[in-house]
Amino acid sequence: MAKSGDGRKVVAVNRKARHNYTIEEIFEAGLQLYGSEVKSLRSGKANIAEAYASPEDNEIYLVNANIPEYAQSGGRNNHEPRRQRKLLLHRNEINKLIGAAQREGMTLVPLRLYFTERGIAKLEIGLAKGKKLHDKREAQKSRDWQRQKARLMREKG
Repeated sequence: MAKSGDGRKVVAVNRKARHNYTIEEIFEAGLQLYGSEVKSLRSGKANIAEAYASPEDNEIYLVNANIPEYAQSGGRNNHEPRRQRKLLLHRNEINKLIGAAQREGMTLVPLRLYFTERGIAKLEIGLAKGKKLHDKREAQKSRDWQRQKARLMREKG
């Protein structure tokens, strides 16, 4: 697990999310997990690249996130690796996210899965709008130009 500057131990990062989506707003959510899932996360094994958050029955669930089975737990106490996991948010945040997903056609994308300083598993989800191909190209041009500009400035002075 990598440790970020603010004391968080990052377990998984969705690197393609910022490439495929424009992130409008970021929310921090808790996760309803089993013990074997927490142990598996502590060993640094998780994948949220294909995951998304989905509103169902006035709640929000994390769908298609892969937390592999914990090898040392035997076999009978293990969890299903790709099960739906309930996200723990405040009611006003849930209402805001559900409204944006239904009315404005926005997507709920998981960005990072990490442990806080107190050892609590959290998920950073972004309220996002999908990028078109020309937006992705424009972002790539901008990144290339910034890199080139920094290189020229280093050579110059």
